Amino acid sequence: MKVYDSNMLRNIAVLGHSGCGKTNLIEAIAYTSNLTNKISKQNDKVNMTYTLGLVLVEYNNYKYNLLDTPGYFDFCGEVISSLTASDAAIIVIDATTDIQVGTEKSLELTEDVPKIMFINKIDNEKSRYKDTLEMLREQYGNKIVPMIIPIYKDKKFVKLHNIFENIDELDGEFKDEAMSVKEALMELIAETDDEILDKYFSGEELDAQDIQKGLTIGIQRGDIIPVICGSTLNNIGTTEILDTVSKYLEPKYLDKDSTFKGFVFKTVVDPFIGKISYLKVTQGEIKKDDEVFNINKSSKEKISNLYTMKNKELVEINKAKCGDIVIVTKSNSLQTGDTISLNKDDEAMPVIQFPKPQIYFAITPKDKGDEEKVSATLNKIADEDPTIDWYRNSETKQALIGGQGELHINIVKDKMKEKFGVDVNLEDLKVAYRETVKGKSDVQGKHKKQSGGHGQYGDVKIKFERSKKDFEFTEEIFGGSVPKQYIPAVEKGLKDSMLKGVLAGFPVTNIKATLYDGSYHDVDSSEMAFKMAASLAFRKGMEEAQPVLLEPIMSLKITIPEEYMGDVMGDINKRRGKILGMEPLGKGKQVIYAQAPQAETFKYAIDLRSMTQGRGYFEMEIEKYDEVPYQIAQRIIAQANNNR
Repeated sequence: MKVYDSNMLRNIAVLGHSGCGKTNLIEAIAYTSNLTNKISKQNDKVNMTYTLGLVLVEYNNYKYNLLDTPGYFDFCGEVISSLTASDAAIIVIDATTDIQVGTEKSLELTEDVPKIMFINKIDNEKSRYKDTLEMLREQYGNKIVPMIIPIYKDKKFVKLHNIFENIDELDGEFKDEAMSVKEALMELIAETDDEILDKYFSGEELDAQDIQKGLTIGIQRGDIIPVICGSTLNNIGTTEILDTVSKYLEPKYLDKDSTFKGFVFKTVVDPFIGKISYLKVTQGEIKKDDEVFNINKSSKEKISNLYTMKNKELVEINKAKCGDIVIVTKSNSLQTGDTISLNKDDEAMPVIQFPKPQIYFAITPKDKGDEEKVSATLNKIADEDPTIDWYRNSETKQALIGGQGELHINIVKDKMKEKFGVDVNLEDLKVAYRETVKGKSDVQGKHKKQSGGHGQYGDVKIKFERSKKDFEFTEEIFGGSVPKQYIPAVEKGLKDSMLKGVLAGFPVTNIKATLYDGSYHDVDSSEMAFKMAASLAFRKGMEEAQPVLLEPIMSLKITIPEEYMGDVMGDINKRRGKILGMEPLGKGKQVIYAQAPQAETFKYAIDLRSMTQGRGYFEMEIEKYDEVPYQIAQRIIAQANNNR
């Protein structure tokens, strides 16, 4: 495999709504470069993209590392990973429909990334090219510039026209449109550089060198967003994309004399090969058998194998230069986000910011005894996908898995079975209810037992009340009614008893217990006897101090387009929640700050997505515990006691 210089490398992330033609575009590019001999048609069975894919294409002495990303934003972690390794993005847009939510999210994620818009399906009879262009201009204004325009005759697509080519050969409205577009683009190009601007204002015609320089600067800054159109199914517009990417997207990398540095942007765990790390070379060059430092782990790694990906196969290479993307195997310390360098004192690159889970499910093995297999597999899954989180809830005794949506979690479930041979069930979460008291009580707990020989005797008097702390124990013993050596046993007996409350067996919290009196026996008293006495006192004390059920209350930060404000706020109220405040975010978005009981939020991700057409998202964490309303509490208590 040829080793490419940095100036001949292009790393491009391909984004867009599911079904817009991203994978098909990459197939068309691969076909154009003679890498494959087929482009999938609409009736072919094409697997939905759930994970980031790397496709290497060589064309006109350039190497293109194309990163195919999922359209479903349950898998947005893959998109974020791809953008950290990319020089630019191509956003694929379906010309037969309105701007879709996946397109909107792609535009948001690439706000600071040089990009090209590719309007697909322009030869489809349902194509609405001009409407699509107008919708893009509503978002970006005059930055949107069609460089390749479609020519139609009798509403049927005829050909593409490059606005830099001879416009006089066009007819009527197409000529006027091309002239108008070209003039607008020339003005944007002129504004990128003072010398070009002076030339433009003096009435001189901008030459090819001026245009290339201005477009390169403008696209890099985000002041110019070229629009190319075509059809992935019929391989229209593909060469125009490749020419635009090679000509106007010129990433700048530190030269080959710099010390090697790179970072892992994607991890795959293969049951046979092991850990596979996708690495972007950001400085210098990397060679097979290099010994590098994992800056994040303060460990050393030998790069035993170095690969690129061609036709879905790993192809071994000896080295790669700055800007390239390579694949490393059998480097077990490497994880997504890690920086590696030849210099052990190098600084780690910024951590990739992945979104927090939107939804959790409980996960259990179908085969008893597979708990350890489930844990090991989930660790591998989380290595591959940092937007997956899993942990064991010590209160509910459930293993919980969190992700970006229901589809995301179900795909993980399928992957666990198909890839790692571990079959699991997904179940609803249990709420980690707790119990406490609203009132006060003053009770005695006496444990007395005689069964021949030494008996058991412990006697305590304890006051119980609400506390701001989880547990508060004090003693006010006078005259040695409870000997000091038994007081720790009393405290231990109370703590043990707090594991199960009197209402429904939920853990007890926010209790203050004051030991103020009691009695003992010289022979029969023991630590165990006083623990038992404390346990008896605890049960009586709870029952007499108005025990109540508590539930976790979540704080929510909900980001939505402002047109959905009414629906979302009304829905929060229906969930026994309350709105704490609102904050405008700009670009037609609002942030709602709210609180709601955890029991009402387990499937909130699904409902919010439905309410906002997939445009809303949220962050959530436990804020506090509050008393459960009486009627609801009675149902919870009855159900819990039936299950005990």
